Amino acid sequence: MDYDLAALKLFCSQLKQAREVAMPCQTQSQSQSSFTLGGLLFQRPWLQGVLVSASDAGSLLLDDGTDLVELSLNSEFRHRPWKLGMYVMVVGGYAARPGKLPMIKVHKIVDLSSSPNREAMWYLEVMEAYKLFYQPLVEEFT
Repeated sequence: MDYDLAALKLFCSQLKQAREVAMPCQTQSQSQSSFTLGGLLFQRPWLQGVLVSASDAGSLLLDDGTDLVELSLNSEFRHRPWKLGMYVMVVGGYAARPGKLPMIKVHKIVDLSSSPNREAMWYLEVMEAYKLFYQPLVEEFT
C-alpha cells in the first residue's frame, strides 16, 4: 500500500469507472493494486453510506445512493455491532472484481449515524473535493 497516495472522496458509482494501472516498480510492501479515475491515481477510496446488508462471513453492503459496494471487514472490525441502517464512513483498499460489486478491504470504519445532515454534507464534500482538487488534475492530463 502506497500511503503517499491520498484516499479519494468518491461515490460508489465512480468505482466502476476506475481502471487498474500497472505500476512498474512495486515492491513487496506496495503490492496493492493502483487504479486511475480520470487520471487520478489511487488505492484507497473514502466512502460514506448506509449499511444495507450483512453476512456471517464478515462482509457488509454499503449504499451511498449512487450504487452499492461490498465491505470486507478484518477481525478488528468484524466483531463490532454493525447494524443495518447505520450511516458509516469507510476508508480502505479497493479491489476491482469484474462481474461483481466493487469491494473495499476496510482499514477504517466509523459509525456516523448520530451526525445530523451527514448524508447531505457528504454529497457536498465529494463535489467540493472534485471541484477544488481532482478536476484541475484531471484537466491537466487531458
